[in-house]
Amino acid sequence: MEEPPARRPGAVGCWRCFWEFWNYETPKVIVVKNRNLGIMYRGVQLLILLYFIWYVFIIQKGYQESETGPESSVLTKVKGVTRSHSKVWDVEEYVKPAEGGSVFSILTRVEVTHSQTLERCPESLEVPHAACSSDSDCVAGEMDMLGNGERTGRCVPYYSGPGKTCEVTAWCPVEDGRTVSESLGKMAAQFTILIKNNIHFPRFGFSKGNVKGEKSGYLKGCTFNETSDLYCPIFRLGSIVEQAGENFTALAERGGVIGVIINWNCNLDLPDSACNPSYSFRRLDPKSIQVSSGYNYRFAKYYNCNGTNTRSLIKAYGIRIDVIVHGQAGKFSLIPTIINLATALTSVGVGSFLCDWILLTFLNKNNAYSARKFDQDRTPAPSCSGNACTTQASSPANPQGPGQL
Repeated sequence: MEEPPARRPGAVGCWRCFWEFWNYETPKVIVVKNRNLGIMYRGVQLLILLYFIWYVFIIQKGYQESETGPESSVLTKVKGVTRSHSKVWDVEEYVKPAEGGSVFSILTRVEVTHSQTLERCPESLEVPHAACSSDSDCVAGEMDMLGNGERTGRCVPYYSGPGKTCEVTAWCPVEDGRTVSESLGKMAAQFTILIKNNIHFPRFGFSKGNVKGEKSGYLKGCTFNETSDLYCPIFRLGSIVEQAGENFTALAERGGVIGVIINWNCNLDLPDSACNPSYSFRRLDPKSIQVSSGYNYRFAKYYNCNGTNTRSLIKAYGIRIDVIVHGQAGKFSLIPTIINLATALTSVGVGSFLCDWILLTFLNKNNAYSARKFDQDRTPAPSCSGNACTTQASSPANPQGPGQL
């Protein structure tokens, strides 16, 4: 009779892995009388419980459903008058833009080039390669992107001093040729800024604003105070700059960007009166980097003088205000509560895992512990003789209950 072909070792190993997958594993309780290990085990459990109770549930409010980034609207209004060397300035002139949005600037210093007309004049010495000694240094028709106009090909004396620059066709005199500087900072620190903010959390259908209309004319006679007038969002410009940690005189000279941050942190499990805005102020442009610090821009005012189109070019330095709104709202929900509770109970098992690893790796009785912890039921398959079947079961190492080491 032919013998059946022997099974290949690889096939036997695959079948063994397949049947091992269907084995059932159950934890075995062993009491290890080691005080140091017991202290570590209870300490790890205590730290995990403290983390979930104090940080997750109390600080982070892990029992709540939350929403960040509320829908927000901001309206602003500036009031005040000031005077420079030559004129009185009101809100219509020193606030840009005038619409009252969340981003606006307040002029604090201007450099004005008066009575510019379209004609020929010397280029500014501050323009690269504008200086010349003869007409051959100036190419007719050439335009420098950092310059003020189109070169005519002539080298002419500068507005003042012995130097010469290339002549250009431009709005003349060019900036820096006859510029007059005027400061508006004398009364600017006393300007008041009203900042109206309304927020809405669509998930919870909750809305609130930072102005209360309980008293008629309340906003006409109040300024912001965190304790007594929290819902009077009228701030002095000087106070905003001071709370941002800046010197008003220096900031008004070079300009800068100040952020007004409004934060709404609302626990909707409490009454609506517990949801209040908080304000903070900080400078947003990097003052430590001289090249990029400060804030300025240019604009012009056009008019007709004796039939000639004329303009005044204004380089404006100012304090730009950016109103930034943040917010978060939370309300009790069963789903995050169950998830965090389940995570907490599961994490407590980290203590057992850590102590088991120490026992199996570092302690003197690690071999004995391993033999007690990992038992296999080696019950053989039933053997049958005729109509009778018997099973020989292996006896457990310790039939009296939980093992002790």
